[in-house]
Amino acid sequence: MIKVKVHSVDQLFRAFSDRTRLRILSLLRDGRELCVCDIIRVIGAPQAKISRHLAYLRKSGLVVGRKDGLWVHYRLAPVKNVFHGKLVECLQCCFNDVPELRTDQARLGSGCCDTSGECC
Repeated sequence: MIKVKVHSVDQLFRAFSDRTRLRILSLLRDGRELCVCDIIRVIGAPQAKISRHLAYLRKSGLVVGRKDGLWVHYRLAPVKNVFHGKLVECLQCCFNDVPELRTDQARLGSGCCDTSGECC
């Protein structure tokens, strides 16, 4: 069994403790990769706020980004240990019970990036 550092446990719980970060994690579930512009459009928050939360999620090891020109596309990071995996699994089970997260999923639709990969 892999031991989990206390610092990483604290950081994971802090990442999960914010409403905006939970909304972002919910949008990225099921292997989905989203452009920052998609996340901004669905959540309706300023780009600076979304970027700050994405940076926190990245530092916590929960999301990874892939740069594509001027845009960064985010997805959930691969699970690093059993504890991380169980937390993500638990949250994904609970996401469907939160009305705001269901609304976000419906609002996401097909996204704003066109088929050429150019973002809005």
